[in-house]
Amino acid sequence: MCGIFAYCSYLCEKDRRHICEVLCNGLARLEYRGYDSAGIGIDGDSPDSPTILFKQVGKVASLRKLISQHASDADQSSNEAAASDAKEATNVGIVDMGKTFITQTSMAHTRWATHGQPSPLNCHPHTSDKTNEFSLVHNGIITNYKEIKLVLEKRGYTFHTDTDTEAVAVLCKYIYDSQPNKRLNFTDLIKAVIKELEGSFAFVFKSQHFPDEIVAARRGSPLLVGVKTDRKLKVDFVDVELPTADTTEKLSNDTENGGLLTVPGGNAEPKLRRSQSRAFLSEDGLPQPIEFFVASDASAVIEHTKRVLYLEDDDIAHISEGELHIHRLRKDDGLSSVRAIETLEIELAEIMKGQFDHFMQKEIYEQPESVVNTMRGRINFDSRTVTLGGLKAYLPVIRRCRRLLFVACGTSYHSCIAVRPVFEELTEIPVAVELASDFLDRKTPVFRDDVAIFVSQSGETADTILAMRYCLERGALCLGVVNTVGSTLSRESHAGIHINAGPEIGVASTKAYTSQYVALVMMALQLSDDSISKEERRQQIIDGLHEIPAQIKGVLMMDKALQQLAKETLAKEKSLLIMGRGYQFATCLEGALKIKEVSYMHSEGILAGELKHGPLALIDEHLPVIFIMTQDSLYPKVQSALAQVTARKGQPIIICNDDDTTISEQYRTIRVPLTVDCLQGLINVLPLQLLSYHLAIMNGVDVDFPRNLAKSVTVE
Repeated sequence: MCGIFAYCSYLCEKDRRHICEVLCNGLARLEYRGYDSAGIGIDGDSPDSPTILFKQVGKVASLRKLISQHASDADQSSNEAAASDAKEATNVGIVDMGKTFITQTSMAHTRWATHGQPSPLNCHPHTSDKTNEFSLVHNGIITNYKEIKLVLEKRGYTFHTDTDTEAVAVLCKYIYDSQPNKRLNFTDLIKAVIKELEGSFAFVFKSQHFPDEIVAARRGSPLLVGVKTDRKLKVDFVDVELPTADTTEKLSNDTENGGLLTVPGGNAEPKLRRSQSRAFLSEDGLPQPIEFFVASDASAVIEHTKRVLYLEDDDIAHISEGELHIHRLRKDDGLSSVRAIETLEIELAEIMKGQFDHFMQKEIYEQPESVVNTMRGRINFDSRTVTLGGLKAYLPVIRRCRRLLFVACGTSYHSCIAVRPVFEELTEIPVAVELASDFLDRKTPVFRDDVAIFVSQSGETADTILAMRYCLERGALCLGVVNTVGSTLSRESHAGIHINAGPEIGVASTKAYTSQYVALVMMALQLSDDSISKEERRQQIIDGLHEIPAQIKGVLMMDKALQQLAKETLAKEKSLLIMGRGYQFATCLEGALKIKEVSYMHSEGILAGELKHGPLALIDEHLPVIFIMTQDSLYPKVQSALAQVTARKGQPIIICNDDDTTISEQYRTIRVPLTVDCLQGLINVLPLQLLSYHLAIMNGVDVDFPRNLAKSVTVE
């Protein structure tokens, strides 16, 4: 989804060129989230021009080019032509990039269009009027923007874009214009704005009325603050200020707007206490140079600092005069009164492509290491024991539950389907696997003795988070299985597992799938370690996990052969079926999803047992079919499905085991190592990942950023 990045420096001399470079680099780190346009807002040269905007459709590289065209040291004639061509994209002509600032605030944004087509006009930052009195960037969706827009239009305010975000910018101006004596501080102004909004959002606000200040707020969409300073922080947390009786509000009694908009009243004065920002106090009491970075994702700030603070829903962060203050929109909501400043464990090299052409390719090849990292410190292969520290306190409750409820979306949903059989076998507890959106649509009954397990790579998937909150309200034990430390899902669930796969930048999930698979298998193993009758099976699976990294490496060595297969057999095809049964049904679904999302070829994963109930009508000599026929108890049944396909002149490609001699030489085969049946999907999915990658390259697709898709889906 949309990416937010903001940069604030205090008592640090920075020129405008450096500021633009920091903003563009931050956006480049967020490109993996998916976007169609980008923009930045930087400090202007005078109070009459408080914010300079650069906005452009396309990649961040196009935005960089636009900025360079408006730089004062470029050729004057070409600059004038560029300014004429892009007058919609920027509110200035030639910009002095050498101008320095001791203190500055700036913001940047990558947009994934939800309201209005991609265009410079619809691109963020959005402003309240032509003078940029208020400007902001936004990730999420405002569901009541039409009502707000209608009220503001009746009050004489005009709108110029198709977006929901512009309504928020104009609302800022309306509330500021409506306040008595203009005494409201920036934080309370934004509180009044946020209280009128419905939907999910993360914001960064900037205003000419409050120079060198920004306010950030979130509800449902992720937001964090990075802190960079040469000195050690006095404490590793920031205090949270709760609303007081002094900050009362009154509803406008304007009958025309129906009291929709709240206008702060009374004589509310800023109640900031320096104790709120104890972390930023200096030894001698004098102000110290400091930089702040606000971002949707830690990957955008890692090159600047590893010290970050994650905002909670309804947190409002105010940055001014080198201090960060956290305020709450409402009091007594049960959250902690401090926000911890954490140290990131990821390295910059982890989010760089290195020797690989694409992030997806890199992440496919990282799977031998990523599955090891998922198991590291959790499986003792000598004693054949599994210990998941995050679940230890809850094991008795989980073992006594009446059902296990897996809830996820997309690839994470497929990982849940993949492990459902092993959970049922080892725990003997009924298991249900639900798509988060459908789970919510149906208002599925949930009970206090249910255990709900929510799986998400980002930990910010909107539907999954809403499903978790739905289950929390009904008293179920909620567990999270996530890749991103500090994400909403990991913070709001009772307990859980971090899969430790490392940052995944490519939109098409690869290593997160295999690590989720391994983490969930380990959960099933730990839950069953009190069962003597399951001991032999558990030891068999643990021994299989020990061999998995080496087997994955072996499959990756087949890359060239798979590339040739894709070129000769599949590159020109329009559709593809992938069939399997039992444990391999999830592999079929995941392989088909990968091919769909990165190569744009229609593909469908089909349960082989359902072949005669409809899909067999599709089979002819032209439709390619991939069969997953690795050896397990269902092997004869898959052989039967293969016979039905070949009897109708089908030309299958068969994924089978290395030592399988029953496959006729007339068929194309992809041979993979044999492992324990419940782990075979970890091996079988790799050729499908590689095929999807090569098909995408052959079709000229931008592999890491497929059209219309986003990495972290933070709206419903």
